[in-house]
Amino acid sequence: MSEEKKVETQSTSLTASSGFALIDNLTTIQEALSGECAGLDFTFDRIRIPSGGGLAFEVPGEEDDPDLVTKITAVIAYQHPAYAYYASAFHGGNNPPDCGSFDGEHGVGNPGGDCHTCPFNKFGSGEGKGKACKNRQMLYLLREGEIFPVMMSIPTGSLKSYTDYVKKQITRGRRLNSIVTEISLKKAESKQDNGSITFSRVTFRFVRMLNADEKEYVAKMVDLIKGYADNLTSNALIEDEDSGDGFFVDAETGEVIEPLK
Repeated sequence: MSEEKKVETQSTSLTASSGFALIDNLTTIQEALSGECAGLDFTFDRIRIPSGGGLAFEVPGEEDDPDLVTKITAVIAYQHPAYAYYASAFHGGNNPPDCGSFDGEHGVGNPGGDCHTCPFNKFGSGEGKGKACKNRQMLYLLREGEIFPVMMSIPTGSLKSYTDYVKKQITRGRRLNSIVTEISLKKAESKQDNGSITFSRVTFRFVRMLNADEKEYVAKMVDLIKGYADNLTSNALIEDEDSGDGFFVDAETGEVIEPLK
């Protein structure tokens, strides 16, 4: 075999074929995860949404300091609700919520039960016209050229724009994990009883459909993400002393993130 042919053969399982089809041989990823990550605790990196109407995301960079970007292009590989109710106002720390839900239907904790009928999940139960139970959506994003997904927590003020985007894609027969989405920020205001609050609203735009190779790769990666996510977040679980249920609580926002199983 010629040297040129050797190089070509060696590179097929380690280099991108095109776009989001990062690695042709999925076994290569599994071997890398089991070998390189053995004995190490991993969590998915987070993309931070700015406060005060900022228009740049904080994206994990090569060094310790994050990169500031105004647009993120990715495939939304997986998503789930992240509801959190605190009986007392949340002021930071690692305290688990009094009640949390990972599917938007069943609450765990106090009061627990059916989220659809819970009085704390009704508009007007919180400050102003808001809900006492904070509703968020956790997105797991696959960016081009990367194996591990990154997480983004869509806050309450951006849920409508996200819901509208999802509805438009479903109407056109598109699944989120089969398309490329551009995510950006827009300055917005929320009227409160004591004035208005400026915040950063997350917006979404359809870019293109994935090609056949990309769809096949991403579909396999979705299963892999679900399979590994529980191990990758296990070090961040916080046990509720009363119920024994595990919560992953963001120390800055208090949002609940499901340990995927």
